[in-house]
Amino acid sequence: MSFVRDGIENVRVLILPEGIRADGQHAAVFGAALVTWRSSQVGMFHQAYLNGRFAGATVDSEQRRLVVQAPGSFQSAVRVTVIAVEPMDAHVDFAKELEHAVVSSGRVRLTLLRSQTLPLGTTANIYGDNGTGQVDYTEPMNITPIPIWPCMQDKAGFGMAQLGMGDFGYDSAASIGFGKGALGHGQFGLDADAIEWISPMLPLGKYHFGVRITDASGNEGPAGETALITVVPAAQPAIELDVTAFDQQTNELTLRIVG
Repeated sequence: MSFVRDGIENVRVLILPEGIRADGQHAAVFGAALVTWRSSQVGMFHQAYLNGRFAGATVDSEQRRLVVQAPGSFQSAVRVTVIAVEPMDAHVDFAKELEHAVVSSGRVRLTLLRSQTLPLGTTANIYGDNGTGQVDYTEPMNITPIPIWPCMQDKAGFGMAQLGMGDFGYDSAASIGFGKGALGHGQFGLDADAIEWISPMLPLGKYHFGVRITDASGNEGPAGETALITVVPAAQPAIELDVTAFDQQTNELTLRIVG
């Protein structure tokens, strides 16, 4: 399975209004958008991604437009990516394989791998440095502690959970299994289960984050810190776009953009 990005250009997005009034004005409710593009790829289908998430695929090799669900937030610009894939792969989500754009959403996503060695009642707290370079461990960024085992049955292993609560020879009923977690990070032939945390909107800067694990008795483990992460907030989208003047002599159109 593979995809190509070469030969795809002139990607455009048009918000589809919910309706048009008698005076020609449209209802300012954004529910869907029309994505159009040009492509030199022959015999291939195309997929559209919004902010790195799969949004839809074409149904034939000649289609060069697609209606997608528009994001519900107007706080940042939306990154639109169009790729070409083999017809047999039209339904495959390539989000994890797409390169991350330099311009991000201004948020940081941290992935925590929970180990079966951690006991029930364990929680995690995430701390930040506010761009100072020194992580402040006095106040966590998460509102409430993050439970490592929100469900008792998630914890697996012989003798590591309550007897009789499991299946297939394990003392667990919903533990992570083959192909269901973070491949290559597990132990004893099982994939590791991943917990994701997304930060609030952050201003432009470079940040460190730290994670501390606390058991049910309140004992804190040593902190683990991330490498330096550069955060680039997305551009503020235009709120209003008006035509202010048109010069017929020079064929120039003057626009007014309100951000």
